[in-house]
Amino acid sequence: MRDTSQERLAADTGVDRAYISQLERREGNATVDLLDRLAEVLGVEVREFFELPADDASAPQPLRSGRRPSAK
Repeated sequence: MRDTSQERLAADTGVDRAYISQLERREGNATVDLLDRLAEVLGVEVREFFELPADDASAPQPLRSGRRPSAK
């Protein structure tokens, strides 16, 4: 489930999409409970959030915002 939107991840973890965006930008702090929920939804171990990437690894891409176009 790594190819998901901020909106979907927020809904699946029970938090606001803006909070997910803050976490991506390193402007927010996740609780241990939220880290556990994020790991479950993303299908990873919590410890993976704390592992340093390999020196030759590319930077992760941010999640899609998931916002719908406004109706006119």
